[in-house]
Amino acid sequence: MKITWLGHAAFRIETAKAKILIDPFLTHNASFADLDMKDTTEGVTHILLTHGHGDHVGDTVAIAKETGAVVLANADLASWLGTKGVEKIEMGNTGGTISFDGFTATFTQALHSSGQVDEMGVAHSLGSANGLMMHFEDEMSLLHMGDTDIFTDMGLINELHQPDIGIVPIGDRFTMGGAVAALACQRFFDFKHAIPCHYGTFPIIDQTADKFVKGMEGSRTQVQAPQPGASLSY
Repeated sequence: MKITWLGHAAFRIETAKAKILIDPFLTHNASFADLDMKDTTEGVTHILLTHGHGDHVGDTVAIAKETGAVVLANADLASWLGTKGVEKIEMGNTGGTISFDGFTATFTQALHSSGQVDEMGVAHSLGSANGLMMHFEDEMSLLHMGDTDIFTDMGLINELHQPDIGIVPIGDRFTMGGAVAALACQRFFDFKHAIPCHYGTFPIIDQTADKFVKGMEGSRTQVQAPQPGASLSY
């Protein structure tokens, strides 16, 4: 498995059978500015969305039309994307599992909101915010927490799914801050690897992963904080 951080909460996951983008906020993502859109989207088979905010839906519509990728989102967000011309859509909701060739994706709970205001100033509620739990054939399991605060049922997610790799939001203001995110990982999960995200993109959120890294000192979890565009192999 190869995991590439694209800045913010956006990741590219490559396995033997799939090339997946999660929350592909690219065009207006300052952390993605020096990366190549064509390389990032080449061969993409699936786009998975945690929730409906613009900094997570990002370039989904354009990429889906260009590549023919299947888009997975909660039912309300999926229906809304259908009105934007996305043709290959799989929808689900909290607790549901969807099977694809080579992997499954389960919508887990997240404490956050989900919606957008359109160009006419009309607000659209786009379903719940979620994390995405992915189990792969012959690969490590992966939890992208989405945007969330800490909550005690994270322990139940760990019990049910036993994720090996955690992608963890740490930027504060809109998600957990680094210290709280570290507490969540140490108290409720037993990750082999943790990758922080949702930081450094905008001036009003934390600019580094330092608080998370410090909070994880002494943990059995290996914390890896790559630069945007860098890849990790597992």
